[in-house]
Amino acid sequence: MKLLLDRKWKKEGYTIGQLYVDGIFFSNTLEDKDRGLTSSMSLEEIKRIKKAGITAIPTGTYNVRMDITSPKYGNREWFIKNCNKGKVPRLENVPGYVGILIHPGNIAEHTDGCILVGKNDVKGKVTKSKEYFLSLYNKMYNAYKKGESIEITVK
Repeated sequence: MKLLLDRKWKKEGYTIGQLYVDGIFFSNTLEDKDRGLTSSMSLEEIKRIKKAGITAIPTGTYNVRMDITSPKYGNREWFIKNCNKGKVPRLENVPGYVGILIHPGNIAEHTDGCILVGKNDVKGKVTKSKEYFLSLYNKMYNAYKKGESIEITVK
């Protein structure tokens, strides 16, 4: 399964993008501010530019794992019930970042570097995030159960 996150609207405190699943538009995304990081930058350069908790991840292509219980969400009832006992999609090997997830949320303060999915019908926010997340999660989990690799390209 291939996901593509195309960052479209880069604002002072947030970034709105469009998420495609295997080439088909799926939802909008919300991330922290895009500070121009790329996966080809040195770790030192990423660390120099990055502001912890308020910077979108570097552009690049990352594998997504579906088999790690989230320390943050793994003990929350909703995630235990809906996400294979708290196993939330996790991006691997994001330079300068650890624990980058795809999860529900509505405002940039909910991201902490992660990717939120939903409908961008309110400026600077996404709505219906849990609905969109569950639909995406089910698609990703079905691919995972079939043994498919899952990757996301952020551009």
